[in-house]
Amino acid sequence: MKNIYGVTIKELEDYFTAKGEGKFKATQVFEWLYKKRITSFSNMRNVSKKTMQDLANDFVIEPLEIITKKSDVDVVKYLFHLSDDNKIEAVLMKHDYGNSLCISTQVGCNMGCHFCESGRLKKVRNLEVSEMVRQILAVEADLNIRISHLVLMGIGEPFDNYDNVISFIDIINTPKGLDLGSRHITISTCGIVPKIETFMKYDKQVNLAISLHAPNNEIRSSIMEINKAYPLEKLIPTIKKYVEVTKRRVTFEYIMLKGVNDSVQDANELSDLLRGINCYVNLIPYNETSHIEYKKSSQEQIMKFFDTLKKRGINVTIRREFGSKVNAACGQLRSNYEEA
Repeated sequence: MKNIYGVTIKELEDYFTAKGEGKFKATQVFEWLYKKRITSFSNMRNVSKKTMQDLANDFVIEPLEIITKKSDVDVVKYLFHLSDDNKIEAVLMKHDYGNSLCISTQVGCNMGCHFCESGRLKKVRNLEVSEMVRQILAVEADLNIRISHLVLMGIGEPFDNYDNVISFIDIINTPKGLDLGSRHITISTCGIVPKIETFMKYDKQVNLAISLHAPNNEIRSSIMEINKAYPLEKLIPTIKKYVEVTKRRVTFEYIMLKGVNDSVQDANELSDLLRGINCYVNLIPYNETSHIEYKKSSQEQIMKFFDTLKKRGINVTIRREFGSKVNAACGQLRSNYEEA
């Protein structure tokens, strides 16, 4: 049976209509699920026994199991158990502007970025809609907090699970649901050009982040397999079109890898590549792992790179470092658990 947390409010309206009942019942159910956080259909006090029984016959309602969690200053890393015995991760980061959660969209990843731990264990399957929704619910229940910002950044490539991701966003963005504002949701992609073109037609103001990580094709192809399919000559014009169509700024994520992409020359080349695009660059200090040879750029080199971009007129930030003590690199907790 389908998990109720994977059903959009439109799908639930259609469900009740097919049974000859009013659409308003979908709103009632959503409020019980996402406002009052019931864990059993029998706890719905303003619906008929027949409706509760129908729901129990047609859907399941169950949370994700937390296998383990690790905490550090302002960060909590979760490992979840799925019903088919697979494992996924989520990371809660506490900022001055609120609680941000980075969730998984797949079990494993096929994008093959050489610096990424989650890509080391290949894609098993896409996550179902309910498995994405329940990551949020599980963290909020565990910490008794409200998630204010959401990032779809790993484990997995969100645009490789496009339809489920869009249904997921529709659920969490619904006012009667989790009511998470679309401008507080960010989808990060390594650059699947056809899906970016589809996404620019999406009617919600969800943020787009591009995992760029290199100023030219030579470096990018050496660390990101996706660049061989969609090189910068295809990716950058698509991003320019996205900005023009949506009137929204795009973020370029740039992991700082020692001796690979962090020179002043690289910063100058990146400035030339991005000139004229309504964007900002987010420099990310690399989270080193025991399985991958890449090393984090020094703080001095990161600041030289930052200053060069700044002087060249590029909006740039340096991401605050989180979770070096809690296996916070994408896929690292899952990888270590599987191997143990």
